[in-house]
Amino acid sequence: MLSKLRTLCLKGIDGREVSAEVYIAPGLPSYTVVGLPDAAVKEAKDRVVAAVRNSGCDFPSKRITVNLAPAEIKKAGTHFDLPIALGVLAAAGKFGKKAPARLGETFFIGELALDGTLRPVAGVLPMLLAIKGTGATAVVPAGNAAEAAVSGVKCLAAASLKDAADWIAGATELGPCLSPAAGAPAARPSRDLAEVKGQAFAKRALEIAAAGFHNILLVGPPGTGKSMLARRFSTLLPPMTFDESLETTKLYSVSGLSAAGRLLHERPFREPHHTISDAALIGGGSSPRPGEVSLAHNGVLFLDEFPEFSRPAIEALREPLEAWQVTVARVRESVAYPARFLLVAAMNPCPCGYLGHPTRECSCTPLQVQKYRARVSGPILDRIDLHVQLSAVKYADWEALPDGEPSAAVAARVSRAMETQRRRFSGITRANAFMSGVDLRKHCALPEGASAVLETAMNRLGFSARSLDKILKISRTIADLEGAADIKREHVTEAVQYRMLDKAAELSAAI
Repeated sequence: MLSKLRTLCLKGIDGREVSAEVYIAPGLPSYTVVGLPDAAVKEAKDRVVAAVRNSGCDFPSKRITVNLAPAEIKKAGTHFDLPIALGVLAAAGKFGKKAPARLGETFFIGELALDGTLRPVAGVLPMLLAIKGTGATAVVPAGNAAEAAVSGVKCLAAASLKDAADWIAGATELGPCLSPAAGAPAARPSRDLAEVKGQAFAKRALEIAAAGFHNILLVGPPGTGKSMLARRFSTLLPPMTFDESLETTKLYSVSGLSAAGRLLHERPFREPHHTISDAALIGGGSSPRPGEVSLAHNGVLFLDEFPEFSRPAIEALREPLEAWQVTVARVRESVAYPARFLLVAAMNPCPCGYLGHPTRECSCTPLQVQKYRARVSGPILDRIDLHVQLSAVKYADWEALPDGEPSAAVAARVSRAMETQRRRFSGITRANAFMSGVDLRKHCALPEGASAVLETAMNRLGFSARSLDKILKISRTIADLEGAADIKREHVTEAVQYRMLDKAAELSAAI
């Protein structure tokens, strides 16, 4: 007999409908899966056999062929266990000669334990979003019920293979998937920008970076507060919008990192160690998975000790910083993951860290300094919007300095500036850092006297055309923070100060 069930698979972070066809024919006992399955799908045989028998049913000792169509799409994951097991039962006559309507109208997702219980799987949210609006029903493991409820699709939660089979036969009913009860709002990080003494220039740069979603590089000797500032950066950002939350939660669902089935509202803050591989940073693998740049989507990617990352990992950031997505190409498939993140990088001015320090002498040779700086190439620097120099704080100044402005006050200004940008852009731009050339011409008209500033920056300081575009974007953000409708000359002048590492001279000339 032949049975057909509906299920889903993942292509990147998007769901695709799959038909699970099971054919049982006379012959020596065998089990074959076709339709470009991966190892996890092929191994489903042993789980399915044990689960069917431990659910009180006989597993047919005949020739079984499982086809997952369309065959040109690679099938990966353990969530095909449930539809395959139900297909075997249907083809073996468990539900009678005439298959119940529920069998062909419902999408089934779930991994089977050997005792027949259903285990939660990764990627439920993006798979269900693919059938949103179709009116279809889906049966998912009880452990994925909260996540499934977020999708807006009519979903039923099953605890075991027997529960799903009895529901198909009409012998029992399954409970609906319900959203988790709203708990107390997540506590904001205890870190506060006011804890950082001094560094007013760097704090101003962080505020601009947060308001316009601009990438930022912090350069300075050890102990000047680079890491402290970076780890408090997320306290300046408002929660994500609903669309942003959905995008980010889909990525975390695909990676198996979704928390309690709830939408993520706080912007992610990813801080990988500098020994990370380029594949783990960008994404990849034999079965492509999102990397750190995608897990930081709509949030912050903090790379401390930036030059210590491997050269391939640093250079691999070029495309994501420009296109805001990562395309992982393999022989059999190519998938794209969004990577619209805000890069915060920190580095020392030299290997020992004390080049330009007012009291400590640098022990590095000129060749060592040159090699160290060469780890961060010009194209990468060109793609980072703000370059900020931090200097050592003297004890007398440190003792006399009052507590700085708290994060909440800065975050309020950032939130107002971001709301201004959301009203300005009607598409997916969302922030000044993502403006296209058309947006630049429309929203970043040069004020009187600013052309001379930019001409000097390009002709005398060696700024590239990309750098000038970033200066205009930064100027637009500064104007938004002030509530100004148009860019002013002082906004452009201030923006130029944050691009001084673009100078044709070496980095030492800037610090």
